[in-house]
Amino acid sequence: MSFNLDIPKQISIPIQADENGFTGRECPQKECEGYFKVKFGTGLKGENLPCHCPYCGHMAQHDQFYTKEQIKYAESVAMREITQAFHRELKKLEFNHPARGPLGIGISMKVKPGAPIPLKHYREKRLETEITCDQCTLQYAIYGVFAYCPDCGAHNSPQILSKNMELAIKELDLAMQIESSDLKQHLIDDSLENVVSAFDGFGREIVRVNAHKATAPDKAEYISFQNLENARKNLQALFSFDLASSVDIKDWELAIRCFSKRHLLAHKMGVVDQKYIGDTNDTSATIGRRIKITEDEVHSLVLVVQTLGKYLAKEVSK
Repeated sequence: MSFNLDIPKQISIPIQADENGFTGRECPQKECEGYFKVKFGTGLKGENLPCHCPYCGHMAQHDQFYTKEQIKYAESVAMREITQAFHRELKKLEFNHPARGPLGIGISMKVKPGAPIPLKHYREKRLETEITCDQCTLQYAIYGVFAYCPDCGAHNSPQILSKNMELAIKELDLAMQIESSDLKQHLIDDSLENVVSAFDGFGREIVRVNAHKATAPDKAEYISFQNLENARKNLQALFSFDLASSVDIKDWELAIRCFSKRHLLAHKMGVVDQKYIGDTNDTSATIGRRIKITEDEVHSLVLVVQTLGKYLAKEVSK
């Protein structure tokens, strides 16, 4: 006796987005396996577009980026549907032949349902940063701050630097609305520190992702941008370009002075020392007294940093 069971050969299982419309993804590279989320419907349009891991840059088709939890869920749904289909087909084979004839023997077959296979439910994880790519408009979420866009693959470090410069300007604008001179100065000082920290973070990241283009990649990954002259020398040695050449001498001196002031704020309670005088030749500063930082100075620094950032990103990416 043969049976022809109508069991589905293919099952479509939708992966639900979270409450904000984001769908989880996971890098298939064993050494990465980074988790991130994307909002489908934003970003690039077209069929069979690849996906880029925002952390390591690995590129593959989207069906390679399912998370382990999504796969387990899909497997459990598939197994439940297959067993239910198998049960339905077996039910069609039920029969009941009552007892007849001299021997009084009857035969029947009944199919009883078993316990349903449990589903492996999951929830997408919360991530730290939501970003809209300024190149392709994809909305995505990541751990940390810096990332490659999962759609177009563009690195977001220039975008993050620009956003931080906007925040620094907003902080300066807020400072100008405050009557208290102490609080006003605190906000101006804080905006300066934020500008320098943002450029340092941007510089480190843009060099790190392009370190393979340096003459000594292992050294390039550790370039710091808190000291601009040291960063300039390292970039000249490892990437063969002069960071200072992107701005005029007065703007470069302004940047050196502001970065040195940030060092005083962070490590010397803002008090001028001999090293600051030696690094900047600032004739307006006096050793032992608190350094003076103005709103106009920070505004000018923001413009210089934006220029330095664009030039740095262009040169290390060559």
